[in-house]
Amino acid sequence: MASRRSFLFDMGLGFGSVAAASMLAQDASAEQAIGDPNGSDETAAAIRRAVEPHLPAKAKSVIWLFMIGGTSHMESFDPKPALNEHAGKTIEETPYHAVLDSPHLANERVVAFDPNNGFVRKELYPLQVGFRKHGESGLEISDWWPHVAAHADDLCLIRGMWTEDSNHGAQLQFHTGRHRVDGFFPTIGSWVNYGLGSINDNLPKFVVMGTPIADCCGGMEAHRANYLGPRYDGVPLNPDPNNPLPYAKPPAEITGRRQQAEFDLLRELNQLTAEAYPTDEAIRARMEAYELAFRMQTAVPDVVDLADETDETQRLYGLDQKETAEFGRQMLTARRLVQRGVRFVQVYHGSNGGAGSWDSHKGLKPSHSRLSRQVDQPIGALLTDLRRRGLLDETIVVWATEFGRTPGSQHGDGRDHHPFGFTVWMAGGGIRGGIAHGATDEIGFHAVENRHYVTDVHATILHQLGLNSRELSLPGRKRIEKDYGNPIRDIMT
Repeated sequence: MASRRSFLFDMGLGFGSVAAASMLAQDASAEQAIGDPNGSDETAAAIRRAVEPHLPAKAKSVIWLFMIGGTSHMESFDPKPALNEHAGKTIEETPYHAVLDSPHLANERVVAFDPNNGFVRKELYPLQVGFRKHGESGLEISDWWPHVAAHADDLCLIRGMWTEDSNHGAQLQFHTGRHRVDGFFPTIGSWVNYGLGSINDNLPKFVVMGTPIADCCGGMEAHRANYLGPRYDGVPLNPDPNNPLPYAKPPAEITGRRQQAEFDLLRELNQLTAEAYPTDEAIRARMEAYELAFRMQTAVPDVVDLADETDETQRLYGLDQKETAEFGRQMLTARRLVQRGVRFVQVYHGSNGGAGSWDSHKGLKPSHSRLSRQVDQPIGALLTDLRRRGLLDETIVVWATEFGRTPGSQHGDGRDHHPFGFTVWMAGGGIRGGIAHGATDEIGFHAVENRHYVTDVHATILHQLGLNSRELSLPGRKRIEKDYGNPIRDIMT
């Protein structure tokens, strides 16, 4: 078996396609990646099948926006006027001192959090930005997010989020549902990739843009499939038509006619082997991966070439402004990807080689205001563009970050990490708009109403796509209760 696979892999290398060779090499190791020591036929078949939808789907695609470092919920989507009223006082000196005795501190595992380190007992830090009500719904949103706020009636603010990791391993946890001490697990994008068939056979089902989170905080594991196998990993994409993927173009000396002949030959060799070993799913998967790489050489550059977009659309996304151009190009590319049938588009913002740019232990006001300007207009444009093209009803847009920030100050002008209560939002794809679901207490310390762990967000997305998280499983892999999450039914239309 090994020599047969090595022969086919070597043939791939001989054809000079970096992409296909890489994809075939990864897939050849899928049995080891899923942790099945026997490489059983049952496991191989399960890992390579596309699951039929379990439920009527209300959405087709997801655009997942992740702000790296921990955006302050209190300066974005969960205003707390009490912080201004009691600024400079310790929590014990305010009417809200009981938050320190909350059972949540004792009853939930929060790894890397030391309640004696004093960070919760710092003086309350006032809000660094104003808030106002928007839309017919009257949702209160920070003045740092005016373009997103213009879509208040499309937004579902989920204000009762909590997580386990008080350090930046929470970035990985938000994507997998597991603390880093538990090991590596499939990400939400990979579960979607695994669970649903393709809409467009010329593009990957799971695409990733932006610089990933740093190795300190999970690295590329935040868009990998882990035990599901590398076939379900996210495919990194650079929204530059000249170099969108390392393997988007064949070598200069390889003509299209020659490359087609090489693919035809390899297909014949693979088919002969598949007929000799009809139960070997690895061969079939590798054939599919090789052919996808060939088709992507044309499809991917077309997706990221924005020349056919109108000047009005490019200005809408902020491509004409230095501050918003990079993220704007990613948002416009994200729209073009879902328009062409890509299932899951994951976009990172704020990667800086460490904890992330949103990690504002000090200088929160200049930092958050600058970062918000980079992303607010492009995200608002994405919502506008999806709506006017009739795509918002079938596309779920998710805005998330790993945790919030403390009510107390740090270094006099910043806020520390805060896993006990924070906000994410969703829009489109059968999600109710113009509502705030859940709440933190008066100073933003604890999620106290409709509390949700991160996998509830995952389960909600899967449900809207027609998948039941509890029916997504793999032989030999036991999942614990919190892995599944619970769909947030109150926010569904």
